[in-house]
Amino acid sequence: MSRSIRLDAVLIQAVIAGALSFAHLHDLAEAAGQTGWKAWAYPVSVDLLLVAAWRRLRTARRDGSAWTWFVIALVASLGANVATAGLLDLANVPAWLRILVAGWPALAFLGGTLLVHTPTEPATHPQPVDEVAAPEVEMDRTHTPTPPADVRELDRAAAQPAPGAPTVPAALLDHARKLADTHRASTGSPMTSEALAVRLGLPAPMTDAIAAQLQLT
Repeated sequence: MSRSIRLDAVLIQAVIAGALSFAHLHDLAEAAGQTGWKAWAYPVSVDLLLVAAWRRLRTARRDGSAWTWFVIALVASLGANVATAGLLDLANVPAWLRILVAGWPALAFLGGTLLVHTPTEPATHPQPVDEVAAPEVEMDRTHTPTPPADVRELDRAAAQPAPGAPTVPAALLDHARKLADTHRASTGSPMTSEALAVRLGLPAPMTDAIAAQLQLT
């Protein structure tokens, strides 16, 4: 019950304030030389600019231009209320006030256009932060991982010469491996045992032993 009474009181106060402010703006515009319907249009223009600035402030509180136009419209409304309270001779309005009243429609149109058609900045939503951050793992690029034991055994068995094959010196095996790597790099295909035999110029048993250890076909 008390809430409805307070709401009705607020509405009554709003109607009274709006009617008095409307009448004061009308009287000031008429005294400044705006007669007829033009004097009635000035209060509407001031109130519309005030409402547009207020709506802009509700959607973009950090917009400085909205505050600027809100203050301009508020000063125009309060200024008319104060001017018509006997502080200004309405029968002899100064020239600067006539200029302000005559230029108000263009100023109000500019402010209303900027307030309505200026886009608002989209609200920035914070990026979601993972509750548990993945630990950073520093990798040592100079370290070569050790292959599993079964892979090492297969490599060792492949590198061992077949029974009865001649023993290949380590230096000769390294030289043959370099030749095979160079051939693969230049041609894009693995080196065959026949091509290796031609490059080395060794007997067939020795060439076959080297090809077997290098796994050449």
